[in-house]
Amino acid sequence: MELILGTFTTTAASISSRSLIISKSHKNPPIDSQELPWKSQKLLRPTEKTGSLVSLCRVNKVYYHKNASRKKKFDLQPVWRFNKRFTFQQCSKSLSKLSAKFNERFLLSFCRVVCGVMLAVTLSAAVSKSPCWALSEENLLFLEAWRTIDRAYVDKTFNGQSWFRYRENALRNEPMTTREETYAAIRKMISTLDDPFTRFLEPEKFKNLRSGIQSSLTGVGLSIGYPTGKDGLSSGLVVISAAPGGPAYRAGISPGDLILAIDDKSTESMTIYDAAEHLQGPEGTGVDLTVRQGSEIRNVPLIRERVSLNPVKSKICKTPGMGKDGARVGYIKLTSFNQNASGAVKEAIETLRKDNVSAFVLDLRDNSGGLFPEGIEIAKIWLDKGVIVYICDSRGVRDIYDTDGSNAVAASEPLVVLVNKGTASASEILAGALKDNKRATLFGEQTFGKGKIQSVFELSDGSGLAVTVARYETPAHTDIDKIGIIPDYRLPASFPRDDESFCGCLQDPVSACYLDKVKLFAR
Repeated sequence: MELILGTFTTTAASISSRSLIISKSHKNPPIDSQELPWKSQKLLRPTEKTGSLVSLCRVNKVYYHKNASRKKKFDLQPVWRFNKRFTFQQCSKSLSKLSAKFNERFLLSFCRVVCGVMLAVTLSAAVSKSPCWALSEENLLFLEAWRTIDRAYVDKTFNGQSWFRYRENALRNEPMTTREETYAAIRKMISTLDDPFTRFLEPEKFKNLRSGIQSSLTGVGLSIGYPTGKDGLSSGLVVISAAPGGPAYRAGISPGDLILAIDDKSTESMTIYDAAEHLQGPEGTGVDLTVRQGSEIRNVPLIRERVSLNPVKSKICKTPGMGKDGARVGYIKLTSFNQNASGAVKEAIETLRKDNVSAFVLDLRDNSGGLFPEGIEIAKIWLDKGVIVYICDSRGVRDIYDTDGSNAVAASEPLVVLVNKGTASASEILAGALKDNKRATLFGEQTFGKGKIQSVFELSDGSGLAVTVARYETPAHTDIDKIGIIPDYRLPASFPRDDESFCGCLQDPVSACYLDKVKLFAR
C-alpha cells in the first residue's frame, strides 16, 4: 500500500482529485481512532470503510473525513514517502537520534561538572597556599632575605628543617611592625642554620664589609675568624693574619693568637662582623685588645690608622752560585685578594722579568683571602692547564673551575709558594691548585682550613647577607675545611715573616733561616 502525504488546505471532496489517494481499499475490519505510544508521533486510522485514509505525521491533530461537506483544514507535515516497513525503520532511526542527543547532552554535562570540580579544587589550593593577610613592607624585606638564602645556601636541607614551613610560621608569628623587629626576625631565621659564616648585616655593617675589599680602610690591620678547633680553641676570635706594616703587625700580634676582648668587651659570643665594627674607627683613635699568645695573656693598646691594602709587593733576590742564568729570584708578596690583586700580580711578574729573573717565590703567608674570582684569575696566571678548584654542595660537585692556558703569564719558571696558618680561603684555593697540579712546591706550615665560600648579597634597604654558597675541594678532591693544606716542606722556625729579610735566607749559608736553593726550586 502506497501513500503520499502533503500539506494543504482544501475541501474534503477534492481530496480524491488531488494527490492524496488510496490505490486499494482496506480489507481489514474498521477500528476506532487510536494513539500509539511512539513518542511525538501519532497514528490515526479512520472508522469508515469508505474513508480508508491513513495519516502518519508529527502534529498533534489531523482532521479527515472523505465525505465531509464542509471545509476541513488538513495540517500535514512535509511530504514523506514510505510503506509499513519503513515506518518502523524510521522509528528506529528516531530512537537512535534521541539516544545520540541524550549521550551528547550527558557527556557535555559531565564535562562541565568535572571542569567545575577541578577549577574549585585549584582555586581552593591557591587560596590555602596564599597568605590571607596583606604583606607589609617589613614582611617583604623578610621574604627577600628568606628567598636569597633559599636560592644561594649550600645546604639544601637547611640544617634539617623545612625552609618553606619556617617562612610561613615566621610570617604568622614573628613581630615585624618595625625595621628593628624585622632585622631580629632575619637574624633568628639565620641562626637556625647553625653556620657562623652566614650572617645578616645591617646597612652600616654591610658598608664596612664592602670597604674591606676596597683599596684601604681605617683600623688596626687585622683579619680575624672563628677558631677551627685545631689548636684546642673553641671560643673567642682567632687572628688569621696581620697586615704587614699595620698597627697590629708592629705590636707583635701573629696568626693564631686569640683575641679575648676588645675594649673590655668579651669576644666569646661576638661575631666577626661585630668585632670588625669595634676594630675599625676614626683615624687616630685608640682601641685596647686582650690577646692570648700561647699560654700568655697580654693587653695590647693600638692606634687606628689608614691601612693600605695594596695587595702586592715584589723584589729581586740575587743568589750567587745558582749559575749564569739563575742568579736572580723574583719574590712576590700577595697580601690579599681584593679587586686589584690579579692585575697587580701580572704587573709584578712583567717587571721582574725585565730584570731577567729565572724563578719565582709567591708568598701567601698571612693572606686571609678575599675575592674568590681573583683567586681563580691568579691561578690561571701560573698554570698552563688543569683544574683549579671543584665547587661542591650537599649533593656533590656542582661546578668546576679550570684553565686551558690562554691566560697563562708565567707557566714555565720554577715556582715556590710560602704558606702558614694565616693562609686562608682564596689563598688556600690558589695554593691547593698549584700544589695538586705539581706546578709549585709548598713551604711553611699547615694552612688555616677555611674550605667554605661565602657570597655577599645586598638587600633592598641597604642591609646585606653573607651566605655560605658552597664548599670547595682542591684538584685532588681534598676537602680542606677545618683541616687546611699540608705543605711539602716546613720552613725553619727562624724564617722571617717580613719581605725585607727574605733575600738574606737565600744568600747566607750560615744563616739560621737559610734555604737550600736546589731543594727550594726542585719541581
